[in-house]
Parts: sequence; C-alpha cells; structure tokens
Amino acid sequence: MFAELRRMNGRQVALQVLNILTIVSTALMIWKGLALTLNTESPIVVVLSGSMRPGFDRGDLLLLSLPENDPVDINDICVFKLPGRDVPIVHRVIKLHDDATTGKQMLLTKGDNNSRDDRGLYDYKQMWIHREHVVGKVKGFVPYVGMLTILMNDYPWLKFALLGVIGLFVLVHRE
Repeated sequence: MFAELRRMNGRQVALQVLNILTIVSTALMIWKGLALTLNTESPIVVVLSGSMRPGFDRGDLLLLSLPENDPVDINDICVFKLPGRDVPIVHRVIKLHDDATTGKQMLLTKGDNNSRDDRGLYDYKQMWIHREHVVGKVKGFVPYVGMLTILMNDYPWLKFALLGVIGLFVLVHRE
C-alpha cells in the first residue's frame, strides 16, 4: 500500500489531497444547504438513548425541520437543547402553555418510554422549556443508520482509525 504512495509524484499526491478537500467541502455544503432549507441549525440528529421507544431506537437517524410559521403542537416530537448541555434531547410535547406577559410559547416534554415528564431534566425550578430551545420537529427517520456515530463517540479511537483508513485509501488510489 505504501509502495503505491512512493510511486506517485508530487503532482499526483497534490491531486489526491485536492480530491479529499473536495469531498469534505461538498459534505459541508450539503449540511449547510439542508440547514438553510429546513430552517434548523442541525437538520440531522442521531437518537442517543432508548427514551423514545418504541417509536425511535438508539441509533436512528432523524430528519428535522423548523418552519418559522409552523407552531409546535401537542404530540409533536421535537429535538431541543437545554442551556448548559451539549447533547440535544428527542422527546414528545405533552403540554403547551402561552406566557401571558411575554407572549412566548412554553412546552412540557416527555420521552415515550419514560414514566415521568422532563421537568427533572430542566434547570432547577424550571417547569417549562421555551420555544427557542427547540432545534427542530422530527419529519422523518432512518432506522439504525446513526449507530456508527454512537460507536465513534463511545470509542474515540475508532473515529481516528476510520478517518486514517479512509484518508490512506483515497491517497493511494489513483482513480
């Protein structure tokens, strides 16, 4: 494998590096295009727990959308990010409340497989989450496609090994 790399001249290596950069930039453009089209900062998320079983299992890939004029309703499955937490949460809206003083929509959520609502996940003495915390509403899903993401988060060395193998493969193959 390394013999193939040694046989390549500088121009061929530079061309392969450009191919890798083209692939990476195309992936980023697709991500940003989806984010703009679906009006959400994160158009695709992976389910990380079993709290939404039987609807969604760990590793399912969710497609999100958040149109500006589309209100959040009871029974909508939403992805939300709480302040101070890095991991978004996928749960169902079980109650709505409109704050009379601010006019803001407030939500109460719960995982389908959980026995209680999410007030235990919210900040201390917080009874509702704000509409601004919602990243998107689930519009579709692909089962188990996100398991690779979960494995790479659970075992960080796997991420680097996979990137190394892919990079080496792209670098040494001339086509």
